[in-house]
Amino acid sequence: MGTAEGLRSAGRTWTLGSCGTYLGIAAITWGMVLWVEVDAWTYHYSDQGDYTWEQARNFCQTFFTDLVAIQNQQEIEYLNKSLPYHGRYYWIGIRKLGSTWTWVGTQKALSKEAENWAEGEPNNRRSNQDCVEIYIQRPQQSGKWNDEPCNRKKKALCYRASCQPFSCSQRGECVETIGSYRCECYPGFHGPECADVLQCAKLEPKGVPMNCSHPYGDFSYNSTCEFGCHKGFERQGAGVLRCLPSQEWSANIPTCTAVTCPVLRAPDQGEMNCSHLHGDFSFGSTCAFSCQKGFVLMGPESRECTATGIWTGDATRCEAISCPVLSAPDQGEMHCSQIHGNFTYGSMCAFSCQTGFALVGLQSRECTALGTWTGDTPHCEAITCPVLRAPDQGELNCSHLHGDFTFGSSCAFSCQTGFVLIGSDRRKCTATETWTGDAPRCEAIKCSALTTPKMGQATCFHLHGDFTFGSTCAFSCQVGFVLMGSESRECTALGTWTGNPTHCKAISCPVLSPPSRGQLSCSQLHGNFTYNSTCTFSCEEGFVRMGAEMLQCEATGNWTRDPPVCAEDGAFLKQVLAYSSSSALAVAGLVLSGGLIALLAKRLSDREEKRKLLKPTSDLGAPGTFTNAAYDANL
Repeated sequence: MGTAEGLRSAGRTWTLGSCGTYLGIAAITWGMVLWVEVDAWTYHYSDQGDYTWEQARNFCQTFFTDLVAIQNQQEIEYLNKSLPYHGRYYWIGIRKLGSTWTWVGTQKALSKEAENWAEGEPNNRRSNQDCVEIYIQRPQQSGKWNDEPCNRKKKALCYRASCQPFSCSQRGECVETIGSYRCECYPGFHGPECADVLQCAKLEPKGVPMNCSHPYGDFSYNSTCEFGCHKGFERQGAGVLRCLPSQEWSANIPTCTAVTCPVLRAPDQGEMNCSHLHGDFSFGSTCAFSCQKGFVLMGPESRECTATGIWTGDATRCEAISCPVLSAPDQGEMHCSQIHGNFTYGSMCAFSCQTGFALVGLQSRECTALGTWTGDTPHCEAITCPVLRAPDQGELNCSHLHGDFTFGSSCAFSCQTGFVLIGSDRRKCTATETWTGDAPRCEAIKCSALTTPKMGQATCFHLHGDFTFGSTCAFSCQVGFVLMGSESRECTALGTWTGNPTHCKAISCPVLSPPSRGQLSCSQLHGNFTYNSTCTFSCEEGFVRMGAEMLQCEATGNWTRDPPVCAEDGAFLKQVLAYSSSSALAVAGLVLSGGLIALLAKRLSDREEKRKLLKPTSDLGAPGTFTNAAYDANL
């Protein structure tokens, strides 16, 4: 077994066996090796046999730490100079795990910057080259790496770590270097061996209980302090503070505030008086309750805010003192104003009597703070009306509910045959001590007065007075109107007329329509297109009227003339009309007139379908005056 040692001393002086030689940086020995043990990284190799990669690693782990993990170019140069040449070269601690080249001793992936492959390597020839050898004392590319099949046998190149289990005070990562190591301290520690601990400010809470744990010293890194509060108080802030590597605490010191209870209010019609030790409505607060006059307290007289944030006892209230229940008097009513509840303190009850009754006693009573009503119970008595007598030629029949001629008494009146009752047929005694209606009398039966129909005459004969039983009336109409209804009517004993009501209706003429390309304006005195209605015709610009300008509805139901038409007022027509007056062209005029008439007849026939009927409901505002909707009287 051979050894290559790197020591921490500046001159790197080596203690060797019988075959040793002094080197400036390292020493290589074979056989028994003696050296002074120091805190340093040392290299070792197998000089008695060759091993597969797995055997080589077992060898290194058995006698040393592991296959060598090369960390920089300086180590490679050192090994290439210090180790003897061997034809099969040396295994080192790199292996492909999955698809990643990994330092097996540290389980760290090989970084791009740390790669030291020989030219063209790794080539993974035959897809089984997962282990790595280092060329030592090779003529070409000495010190470079090459991937090889793991079952080939080579020398084992081992290392013994300088880092020990208790290096860096177990407070940092021990990083191997040639002949030494360095400490990379964990957060919260510092110093060459990470023995020093970072300190946080000492915690001094006021009025807040604190319990701390100091694994590395008082108020140092990773110290934790738990905070609590006394009964009735609750913490505001974090419950646990930890000293961080930044030498700051993880949160501010919490405070303790008194537990609060829901805000209480004075009960309706009551008062509340509170005392607060630690703040309004908080732990230890007490509230006393009382009620105003006429009210009684329901619930505890005082309540206290407990440590759980709940008030002792139930909510208090003030209830109005009750008086005995009242009822309405017979034939009367009672209306109460219940301010604080039915028949309680302050309630006011007003009494009244039904129609026809008078109240005897107090009109109102009030519930007092003593639970009693003011005054005595009232009652109702029926009202009396004057005595009634039967009318002449008539009879009287009365019914009495509450005594003779008192409220509610009803008297019916009737007359003999041939007479009718004038006045109320029934009178009642009212609440005002008077009878309804006036005193009735009996008179001969009458019918309703008839009137002469408009545009007609009526002739009447009266036997027992105007429009009384036996009266007869005959009716007739003026020229242009026809009688609608009965020609004569008679007043019966029932006070009604025989037959139906009569009236005179104006005779109607056929409905007129405005001519094509023209307008129609009508004056309707007695209804649309009725007797004496007059209609005026006009034509649009460029057209002339052919026929009468105005038509009138006659008593026969016919119009005075036929409706006119509108013809085009063209150049041809103007020439015909101009020359038609000349006697020299009389014959030619006749011929042309015949042709014009034929042309006009054809045009009128084509436009006949476009005519619009007069809308009888189109009212211009004057009674009996109507016009077509297409005509504007303001033009």
